[in-house]
Amino acid sequence: MLKYIIKRILLLIPVLLGVSILVFLVMHVFAPDPTSVILGQHATADQVAKLRQTLGLNDPLYLQYWNFLKGILTGNMGESLTTHTSVAKEILTRLPATIELTLAAIILASIFGIIIGIISAVKKNSIIDYISTIGSLIGVSMPIFWLGLMMIILFANVFRILPPSGRITIGYEPDKITGLYILDSILTGDTDAFVDSVKHIIMPALALSLYSMAIIARMTRSTMLETIKQDYIRTARAKGLSESTVVGKHALRNALIPIVTVIGLQLGSLLGGAVLTETVFSWPGIGSYIIDSILKSDYPVVQGAVLILAVIFVIVNLLVDVLYAYLDPRIKYY
Repeated sequence: MLKYIIKRILLLIPVLLGVSILVFLVMHVFAPDPTSVILGQHATADQVAKLRQTLGLNDPLYLQYWNFLKGILTGNMGESLTTHTSVAKEILTRLPATIELTLAAIILASIFGIIIGIISAVKKNSIIDYISTIGSLIGVSMPIFWLGLMMIILFANVFRILPPSGRITIGYEPDKITGLYILDSILTGDTDAFVDSVKHIIMPALALSLYSMAIIARMTRSTMLETIKQDYIRTARAKGLSESTVVGKHALRNALIPIVTVIGLQLGSLLGGAVLTETVFSWPGIGSYIIDSILKSDYPVVQGAVLILAVIFVIVNLLVDVLYAYLDPRIKYY
């Protein structure tokens, strides 16, 4: 298992290197000149030239990339061009909000997606199966930003049962331990902070999770339908085992590998979808920070934030690979 894990870690290095090259080229070749954003449209040519020299934008691209890569390897992501604050510090400040939202969304998507998929497979061609299939199709087709706006109108403006935006009400913040408000409120026993943070996360987490929930439900249904046709399932039933034991212990475990694959991939999708969700719900995470920085051509922020999200994504994929090997020990020998 250790050799298997080391092999997977080594394979991640070229992936991260490729991501760093891609995001660097996109920001430096296709993005607007940041000097025009910083100085404004009335800046003189001398002012623009001086600022470009100060920022190192006149250096060859390969030299700029090498400086960027050296900074990343030493933990220095540079400074924001607009706020002149440390990019690493800003990202670390906002990262817990994005992680909390993404974890809440993937937990919702996984639990309800697997449950819906199992029920649809067990009750194949029933009214429940048809309803879940239609619901999955709607979930896949519905844009996150539109769903978020509709939820704000319905639950915040019409029924007034949930807050429309933000992460927590000012003054309710729990003592910081992990930066995850829900977890910190549990650890500190702060009931008010827990209730308030849960109310704030319900809508963005639900909006973010709906697409992934539909994908997981469809994959679970498909794999379960294949699994419950196998001979060992008929044998388990012939032994007199209860249906819940047959479905939960025998069928589901053998169907988990493709489901785990989808969940791992959807976690990466949720990190990307969080950009829109955080913007709609004014969630103070990395996603909204990236959007603001793109509009300002603040390339050090965009490069650092995208690279951090890429690192999280490949780590999740590594954990999924390790989980494969646990679920099916034969995998680690290939």
